Amino acid sequence: MSRIGRAPIKLQPGTQVDVVDNKITVKGKLGELNWSLLPGITVEVEENLLKVKRADDSKSQRAFHGLSRALIQNMITGVTEGFQKILHIYGTGYSAEVVGPWLKLTLGFSHDILLQIPEGLEVTAEAVPRSKGMRSDFQSIITIKGIDKQLVGEFAAEVRGCRPPENYKGKGIRYFDEYVIIKAGKAGTK
Repeated sequence: MSRIGRAPIKLQPGTQVDVVDNKITVKGKLGELNWSLLPGITVEVEENLLKVKRADDSKSQRAFHGLSRALIQNMITGVTEGFQKILHIYGTGYSAEVVGPWLKLTLGFSHDILLQIPEGLEVTAEAVPRSKGMRSDFQSIITIKGIDKQLVGEFAAEVRGCRPPENYKGKGIRYFDEYVIIKAGKAGTK
């Protein structure tokens, strides 16, 4: 059984937490996040520590306890440090650019893909300069930043889903730390 729910959350300097009518609001230097507490979960704020408590020891309350604590911890991290996902685009002729509130992806299809950037996210796309004699495996880098961990992760997954990496040449969009096993391909027949 996880003990995550019992661990107190240390508040960073400059972070303000308010709990009013089962709604928690976290304010920090990067912004403000709100979340409604789950039934049976309460939050106590003492000096620079925040404790999440549950009503009883039922299975659902124990699950809500750990979930609530993790989500509140992510809110505090988001408003103080923020979250970031980096994607690399591999493939000849593949590219990305930010056009107003849209992310334009050129991924080898007969048309470009336009994804609307959600509010609250900062997305940048930069081409990797290619110099003579040097070979770069990836053509573009997409950086997604925001204070809401769920929103950053969802948009990164949506971008990656437009052209996931394939196993024969490695072309596609992948996370910067993702490793793709390249297959050998079919052997010639006699």
